[in-house]
Amino acid sequence: MAGEFDLIDRIRARVVARDDVVLCIGDDAALLQPPAGMQLVVAMDTLNAGIHFPHDTAPADIGWKALAVNLSDLAAMGATPAWCTLSLSLPEPDAAWVDAFLDGFEALARQHAVALVGGDTTRGPLSVCVTVFGFVSPGRVLRRDAASVGDEIWVSGTPGDAAEALAQWSACGARDPALRARLDRPTPRVALGLQLPGLAHAAIDISDGLLADLAHVCCASSVGAEIDIDAVPVSDALRAAGLEPDTRRTLQASGGDDYELCFTAPVGARDAIVAAALEAGVPVTRIGRIVKGRDVVATANGAPWTPARAGWDHFGG
Repeated sequence: MAGEFDLIDRIRARVVARDDVVLCIGDDAALLQPPAGMQLVVAMDTLNAGIHFPHDTAPADIGWKALAVNLSDLAAMGATPAWCTLSLSLPEPDAAWVDAFLDGFEALARQHAVALVGGDTTRGPLSVCVTVFGFVSPGRVLRRDAASVGDEIWVSGTPGDAAEALAQWSACGARDPALRARLDRPTPRVALGLQLPGLAHAAIDISDGLLADLAHVCCASSVGAEIDIDAVPVSDALRAAGLEPDTRRTLQASGGDDYELCFTAPVGARDAIVAAALEAGVPVTRIGRIVKGRDVVATANGAPWTPARAGWDHFGG
C-alpha cells in the first residue's frame, strides 16, 4: 500500500511546468513570481463525495471537476489562470485511484497551463479542495457589484443539463451520457471570461442555479432583474429527455452545476459580445434585463413564473 509521501511523489511527477514557479511541491511552501503590474485573483472550492459528485463518479472525472469548478470562478472574474493547490482527503492511500484522479486533473490543467504548486494529503472521507490563482490587469476585473439598470442579461451555454443528469442518477433510471458528461466534466468558460472585460459590467458563474446566482449580482449591485425563462437555451440532450415544460424550466432556473457564465452588459455592447463569444467558441444568449428594484422576476409564456426552489443552498438544501 502506498504511503502519504509516495502519493505526494506521484502528484509531483504530474505537475505542469511554468517559468513563474520558482519553487514547487516538495518544500514547506511554494515560491511564485506574479507578473509585474498584475493583480492576483484567488478562488477556492471544496468537493465532497455524495454532495458535489455521485459516489460512483470515476476518479478522472472527479479530478477534472475539482479543477473545473475553480477555473469557472476565475472565468467569472475575467482572470487568466496560472497556479493551483490541491488538498486531497482519502479513506485509504490508493495509488491507482490517485493516478486516475490526476489523469482528469492534469488534462484540464494542461489546457489552461495551470501549475499545481502545493497542497496536502490526509486520511479521511473522500474530499477534494482546490485553490486557484490567476492574473488580471488593474481595472479589468469582472465583479458582481457593477450591474446597471438597462443592462441586458446574458447566459453562456445551455443551463440545466447537469441538473437533469443528477436527477436521472438519483432516479436510478435511464441515463443520458451527454448529460452525465456535463455533470462530471463541466467546461469552465475561461476563454469567454477573458473576452468580457471592457464589454460586460458584472458577471458570475452558475454553480447554485441561474436565479440564485443572478440574485447575488442584483444584491451586490442594488438592482433587480427580469428574466424570460423560456429564452434560456435548451440543449438537444435536455430536450430529448422529454420533460414537462415546468420541470425543464426548474432545472434550468435552479439546477446549477453547469458552471456557465451569467453576465450583464449595456445594450450597445450586443454586437461586440456576440463577436467575442464567437471567438471564444461559446454560445451566448440574451435572457433578460436589469431593472430598478431588488427582486429577480421570472416569466414563462409572458406570465409570472416561480420555480419550486431558487437554487442550491449547502445548509438549506
